[in-house]
Amino acid sequence: MNSSRACFLLLALLWLNSCTAVKEYEKMYLNDVDMQLSPGLVEGFGLNVQVYREGAAGAKGGKTGGGCGCNEP
Repeated sequence: MNSSRACFLLLALLWLNSCTAVKEYEKMYLNDVDMQLSPGLVEGFGLNVQVYREGAAGAKGGKTGGGCGCNEP
């Protein structure tokens, strides 16, 4: 029981150590285009073309079907 308590304490200290405050001059990098989670307009169009060309859906959740575009509703 003592070793499990020590392990929990160690994990709690590591977890609390990972928290940090972001300084005001560092916040401008969080709004950068490279930090966005979703693809931009150009990247989304390129992904759409690639999905139709390859005829398969990747991890981005695109359309499935043939490469000719015949399966479009």
